[in-house]
Order: sequence, then structure tokens, then C-alpha cells
Amino acid sequence: MQTVDVGSKEDGKLWYRKPNPSLSNGILVSVIRSAAAHGNRSVRFLQATFDTTGDSFLAADHHGNIYVFDITQNRFQLVQRTGQACTALAFTLRRTSEYLVALADYSIKCFDKDTKQLVSWMRGHEGAVSSISVHSSGRYAISTSSDTAQLWDLDTFQRKRKLNIRQSVGIQKVFFLPRSNTILSCFSDDSIFAWESDTLFCKYQLPVPQKEPRMHHKAFAVTQDGKTLAVGGRSSLIHLWCLDSQKLMRVAQMPPNVRTVRHLEFLPDSFDRGSSQILGILSQDGIMRFTNIQTFKPLFEIGSIDNGITGVSICSKGRHIVTVIDSGALNIYSVENLTREVNKPPKPLVMMGTQGSENSRATVKVQAGTVQRPAKTPRRVHPAKKLQPPAVITGDGPETGQRDGLSKKRLQKVLKAFGEYPSKYRMFVWRSLLCLPENHCAFSSLMQKGVHPAFVTLHERYPIKSPKLQRGLQRVLSALAHWSAIFGETDYLPLVAFPFVKLFQNNPLICFEVVATVIVNWCQHWFEYFPNPPLNVLSMVENVLAHHDKSLLQHFVNCGITSQMYAWPLLETLFSEVLTQDEWLRLFDNIFSNHPSFLLMAVVAYIACCRAPLLQLTLREDFEYFFHHRNNFAISEMIKEAYHLMDSTQADIHPRCMLTDFEPLTAGQYPVFNKYPTFIVEYQSKERERIRQQELEYLRERQAVQELRSEAVRQQAEDEAWYVQQELLQQAEEQRRRILQQEEEKLTEQRARLAAMKRELKVKELQMVDAARRRFLKHQQDQRKIQLRRLDDEIQRKMALRDQETAAAVQDVEVRQMELDAQRHVFEQQLTKEQERVNQGVTAEIDTWRRRAELDETTFQNLLQSDTDLSQETKRVLEASLTEAEQLDADLQWKTEVLKRLEKADAEQQKHHQHLAELNRETRAKEEELVHIMMKMEDKKWDEVSLKRAELEKEKRSAAETLDSQSERNLGPPCSSRRLLNKPEFSKSLNKQPCSVNSSGFSLDRGRAELDHKERELMQVVRDLRQKMARNGAEYSSSSR
Repeated sequence: MQTVDVGSKEDGKLWYRKPNPSLSNGILVSVIRSAAAHGNRSVRFLQATFDTTGDSFLAADHHGNIYVFDITQNRFQLVQRTGQACTALAFTLRRTSEYLVALADYSIKCFDKDTKQLVSWMRGHEGAVSSISVHSSGRYAISTSSDTAQLWDLDTFQRKRKLNIRQSVGIQKVFFLPRSNTILSCFSDDSIFAWESDTLFCKYQLPVPQKEPRMHHKAFAVTQDGKTLAVGGRSSLIHLWCLDSQKLMRVAQMPPNVRTVRHLEFLPDSFDRGSSQILGILSQDGIMRFTNIQTFKPLFEIGSIDNGITGVSICSKGRHIVTVIDSGALNIYSVENLTREVNKPPKPLVMMGTQGSENSRATVKVQAGTVQRPAKTPRRVHPAKKLQPPAVITGDGPETGQRDGLSKKRLQKVLKAFGEYPSKYRMFVWRSLLCLPENHCAFSSLMQKGVHPAFVTLHERYPIKSPKLQRGLQRVLSALAHWSAIFGETDYLPLVAFPFVKLFQNNPLICFEVVATVIVNWCQHWFEYFPNPPLNVLSMVENVLAHHDKSLLQHFVNCGITSQMYAWPLLETLFSEVLTQDEWLRLFDNIFSNHPSFLLMAVVAYIACCRAPLLQLTLREDFEYFFHHRNNFAISEMIKEAYHLMDSTQADIHPRCMLTDFEPLTAGQYPVFNKYPTFIVEYQSKERERIRQQELEYLRERQAVQELRSEAVRQQAEDEAWYVQQELLQQAEEQRRRILQQEEEKLTEQRARLAAMKRELKVKELQMVDAARRRFLKHQQDQRKIQLRRLDDEIQRKMALRDQETAAAVQDVEVRQMELDAQRHVFEQQLTKEQERVNQGVTAEIDTWRRRAELDETTFQNLLQSDTDLSQETKRVLEASLTEAEQLDADLQWKTEVLKRLEKADAEQQKHHQHLAELNRETRAKEEELVHIMMKMEDKKWDEVSLKRAELEKEKRSAAETLDSQSERNLGPPCSSRRLLNKPEFSKSLNKQPCSVNSSGFSLDRGRAELDHKERELMQVVRDLRQKMARNGAEYSSSSR
């Protein structure tokens, strides 16, 4: 592999000796650039792109230097220094010397490579330009960045349109489809849209496969005919779309080592009319694999893991490939050498035979490439021997040999025995019989010349359903036309070559050599009367027919049918129109195994076998139809008749005497074929070239006229469009006014509807709020009811407890009352006993006083009689009155003190009762407030409580009044003075009573005080309960508000 360092040179040669790509995996030369100013460090190349001819390409490095490399001229030249890195390159198609460069400052510049001048400078991108696509007409270009795509007019270098997208969806690539006005846009969400380039109308969108996993599209490639789209991304799948039907044709699975597809590129072919069948796939490992898109069979690969490929460009003719590798170098590949192994025919088959007696049957094995020992026979083993062909090959020697070691005589015996060769080995036998040289280099040189101009429109003259057969036929015919000029002028050559192309469609070299061998040997003297049919050959057929069947020939003469009518259609199609495939193969087994004259005898034999129907035909159209369509006859009879004619025809009219023996093609180079009137061919070629030039001139003139006409039409259309536009503007203005008025009316209606909707929504909202409020209130009421029930339960419990306490208090009062009654009874008993004792003492004193009184009366009676006795009696009466008065005063003081104490107790009791009444009133007021908040049942309960309270108060008052009356009765009034005036002992005894009475009054006061104390404690409990209930009611009222 040669390596060239462009360095700081501005021009030079690519190589100094002819490169040999076969020794370096197809690499013609590797280009590097070392910079002396940077310590001989290499400057990396970034981009490369071919021009329309495919012979030269542009390459740019990261310093901004742009080179032109011409492969055919073996030259390179520095054409521009931009001073900044290049992100994309593209040639403009209309002006072949101009090219577009996208730079790191987001701008695009157009330079002329011949003058090295700046043509234009285009700005508008806000990000790095990743790709530039030029329309096939060269008028428009599309530049793509991650956020936008812009359409440029290359005549004015002005921006025509701009594609803006959302930030969430990025642009992957936007480009023109070849040979169409369609723009294809590919986005980061795997969506693909097709747009009309003139109107930017969306034509269609490719459906995104739902069942397939997301591919994250990154790489796109389109065939030159614009019908097939290949898509790859962050997966090992390749999607192939048919853009005509917008359907996914197939999904290909790449090998496991391919995880991401970085770049896709179709490899063009000169014979596929733009429908490329080979796809190059650059994966994450830096290796580009080329595969057939029909079978997805890997063909070859370029690059290596150590120095992977980062960029690829393939010329439009499919001859060269330029790759940018990781090290920054450029590798130029020869596609011919890369595909040599792919296009190489299969290895020839070798037949092995065993030698034995003539009667013993030979055991034969056939294998490709190697020689094996023959199979063992039941009797003995014969040594294997490879049959070598003789030095000189002749057609009538005693032992005619073939180059591949097969004996022609033995093959003829096999053919005579079975009537045909085995279908499995037929192709091998034919190659052996025809002695094909397999000149790969010579055939490659013919193929490199591309499609011959005479067969560019072959698909229009001879349409074939299979594109593969169409390309194969075009390839073979072009090679034949490049080999000899006569074949480019021969109209019936496709008819001759088509059967062989169909048989050898997978091996174009063998197909070409078979057709060439047939033309050289079995088509002798066919081109001497060009462009007329070979009259000399047809005369041979007619002479043989006249010799063997004069009546049939006379019938042809009577009907005006010449040999050009009954023999030439069979010869120019080689019987492919009148025979089936099996019949044709059997016939050519015999033709290739015999002298070239056998083909002419086969024509006569065919006519002889169809003698009966031919004698019945009289019209020319019927004869034409008969010799161009299949007829019912036995091919074996025809072949037998041909052999009969070969043996029974006289030597003077036999075609063998005028046709040479079989001569194979020469090895190395193909022989020169000039057995035709060269002046006619040259004249026709010159005439065709002249006509082509005239057509080109006419086309140019017509194009110029059309351009002028289109310019005039465009100008007229622009004028009319201007007037129409003015009218449309006026109409549009009026229409817009009407639309505005309608829109205003609609807006008013919409506002009214919106207001109504708002009202409805507000009402619904209020209803919902009210429902929610009611629900909440209900919830609160439920909670309050629960709380009230709890309070009721608590009140009931408190009331029950209070009733229990009240009952206990009443029981205590009753017990106390009983104790008081018992004490009273005891006191009364004591009083009674004391009174009895006093009465007894008084009675005794009265008796004593009586006796004394009697004595005193006696004495008084005695003293009355004297004056002294009177004064003493008076004094004694006064002393008794004074004593009685003192006794009365003491009784009054005691009584006053008792009354005062009773009044004080009554006042305290009254005050206590008033306090209880106030507390009762307050309790009743609070109960009334609580009743208004609570249920009515509470009122009843509180009424019952109040009634019980009132009854309790009455009972207390009655008990108090009873106690007061009893105490008053117990105390009683004091003795009258009159009664005690004359009874001083009784008054003295009465002086002892206040002490006992006061003690019983004090005990009553203590019982009343204890009862009041318990009542106060009970009222305090009730008061606390009322306060608690009042607080709960206040909280409930505040929460309800």
C-alpha cells in the first residue's frame, strides 16, 4: 500500500508507481498530511466528497485546507484555505467547478475550484451544519443542522425557506431524493416526511413501526433511482423502505458485533440503472460492511478496528471509495478489486475417470476445484488418472480432447445414448466443450467501460420483468459492444444472448464467453451482409432444404416465403422462441457437441418436422406467426432428423465445407472480431454519433427555447399573477373584513356562550359548594348529635348520680330528722321526767309551803292582831313581788335571747333560701339557653329536674317550718307572774329550764348547719355541671356560626 504525504505542497502526484490494490485489500493509496510547523504532527482530514464524474473528489482537513484529488489524472491540488474546520462538503451540479463548504462558524461558503475565488457567503444557521444536499438540477441546496434546515437558491444564493421545529424534536437529516423534486426530512423521533420541493407540500409520511423496538435513526441512504431508502440507528436492524409504495419492504438483522449503524451508503453499479443492490454499513467498530440488500449476504468489508473509519464517500459510478479513518488519513479503495472475489466465477469442475476395458463402464465423479479418486467398482479398483487435453484441438481427430480433461468422443457417446447431458453437470459440460478461457482481466477491462451507449435504453426496447436479468443482459451486451463495434449495431444480438444470460445470470464472465464463443463459431458469416440478414448462410439452409424436400421448398416459393421468413427467425433467436427451456437445452447439448454446421441442419430439421402444418399455410402472416411461436413436435425427432441431414447431405452443398471447425476463444486476451463490413459499421457509428450530436444540439436549442419560452411564460405569469394577486388582495381584504365581522359576531356569541357557561359553572360550583356545605353541616350535625348524645348520657349519668346523692341526702335528712325526733322524744321524756320531778318537788314544796302558809296564816292571823305584824307582812309581800319581778325579768331576758337566736337563724335561713333561689334562677336561665340549642327532650328533663328541685325545696321548707314549730312548741311560753307570785319555789325550778332548752336549740342549729353544708355541696356540684354544659353550648354555637 502506497502512502502519499501532501504536507505543505500545493499540488503533486498521488502515486509515483502504479498501485497494486490486490496486495493491500483494495487500497490504491493512503493520503496523509503532516505539518512541519507542528512538529511533523499529522493534520487530520475531516470530510471528503466526490464530484458528479466520480473521477475526482474534495477533501478538507481541520485546519481549513481543501484539496482536490483527481484519481484518473493522478494529481492533487490545494484549492482553498478557509482557516477553520470544515463540517460538510458538497459539489454544485449545475456549475461543476463550484462547491459548497460548511464551516465551524456556522456559515456556508461557495468557492470555485478552478479560479479559487469566493463565489458567495451564506449565513443563517445557529448551529454546526452537519450535511449539505444539492438538488439534481443543481439549482437548490439544503443545509441541515441539529435545530433547523434551510433551503437555498444557488442561482441567487438566497435563503428560500427555513424549517423550524420544536426543541424537543431534533433534525437528523434533510436531503433531496435523486431524480425527483422530493425532499426527505428525518427527525430524532424516528419520523420521516416527504415534501414537494417547489410547493413544500407534505406528500406523505412513512409509518413508524409499532411492533419493532425504537431504532433512534442516525444513518440514511437512498439509491440513485430514488426508490429505496435504507435507515439505520442505535440498533443492529436495517430498515428498507419502498418510497413508491411508502411501505417497509424488509427488516434486516446485522451480525451480533454490529450494535450501532453510524453511516449508510449504496454502492452504485453501471448496469443497475440506479437501483443499487449493494449497501455499505458503517458500524460502531469502524468497519464498513457491504452486503446485498436482496439476500443480505455479506460481500466484503473495509476498515479495521485498530484504525476505524469515521467518514465514507463513494463515487457516482461505483468505481472508487474514499474513507476518512481515525488517524485522520484518507484511504482510496478500488471497487473493482474489492468485488473481484464476489464477481469471480465458481471454480471449474473436474471430471475423473477410470481406465479399463472398452466393455467395462467408467466410474465418474465430479467435484469443484479438487481431484478425488473415483468410486470403487464391485470387481476391482482402477487407478485414477486426470485426462489432459492435447496440445492441438481438432474437430475430427481420432481422440478429440478438451481443456478441462473431458473427452468429446465420450461425451458424444453419452449424448447419443441419453439424448442430453445430465442437468446437474450440463453447465460444466458446456464449459468443457466450448473450452472457455475465463479471461478475468480482459473481461474486467470491458466491464469497466460501463454501459455501451447503444444499450442505455435496452429496457425500453426489450423490457424484462426481472431487473436482475435486465442488468445481466445489459452488462453482457455492453461487454460485447466494447469488444467489437459490430455488436453495438446489431439489433438481434439481445435475442441471441438472452437465453445464455438467463442460464448464466450468476456468472457474467462465463455468460459473456459462451455468447462470444457461439458468435465466433456458430454465427460464422452472419455479419458479412450487415445490416442485412446473412444471405450466404440462408442460402446454405435453402440448398439443404431443396436437396431433401423440394416440394416443401416449392410450396414456400409459391407462397412467396423466402429463407428470411422461415430460416432467419430461427437463427436470430437460436430457437428460443419456438422451443421450451428443456427442448432448447437438449438441442444445444447436441449443437455444442457437433460441428458448427449442425445449427443450420437443426433449422432444416425443424422445418422438416413441421412439414405437414407448413404445407397447409398460405398466408404470409401465418408463416410469420408460425416461426415466432411454439409448435407441437417431438424434439427428439428433430434432433434425429438433424443427425440424418448431417450424414446424408452431399458434400458440395453441406454447410461443413463452408464453415470452419470449432475454434475456442484465446486465453489472456479475446480475439479480434472483424468479420463484418467495417465501413458500414463505421458509417453507422458516425451517423449515429452525428445524429446524437444533432440530437444534443437540438436538445440544447430546445432547452434554450424552452428556457426563453418559460422565461416569457414566467414573466407573463408573473404579470398576470401580480394583477391576480392585486385582485386577490382586494378580495382577500373584503373577505377578511367579512371574516372579521363574522369572527366578531362569533366572538360575541362565544362570549355570551362563555358567560352562560360561566354562570352554569358558577351555579354548579355553588351547588357543589352548597352540597359540600350541607354535607359538612350534616356531618357536623351528626357529630353534634353524637356529642349531644354523649352529653345526654353524661347528664343522665350526672342526674342519676345527683338523684342518688339527693336521695342519699334526703335519706340523711330523714335519718337526721329521725335522730332529731328521737332526740326530741328523749328530750321530751327528760323534760317530762324533770317536770314530774319538779312537780313532785313543787308539790312537796307546795305542801311544805302550805303547811308553812298555814303556819304563817296562823301566825299572820296572830300578827294581824298587832301592828307590827302588818308592817312585816307588807315587807314580806314586797320582797315576794320583787322576787317575782326579778324572776319575770330573767324569764323575759331568756325569752328575748331565744327569740333573737331564732330570728337570727330565720334570717340566715331566709338568706340561704334567697341565695338558693338566685342560684335556681340562674340555673333555670342557663337551662333555658341550653334548651334552645339542644333538643326539646332536654327541656322536659330539665323541667322534671326543676320540679324535683321545687319539691325538694318545699320539703326542705316544710321540714324547716316543722322544725321551727316544734322548737317553738318545745320552748313554750313562760309561766305567768300571777301563777308564780305566790309560788317562789316554782319560779326557782323554772330557772333551770333555759339551759336544757338552749342545748336542744343548739343541737337543732348544728343539724341545720350540716344540712345546709350538704345542700351547698350539692348545689356546687350542680353549678359546676351547669357551667360545663354552658361552655359546651357556647363552643357549639361558635362552631355552628
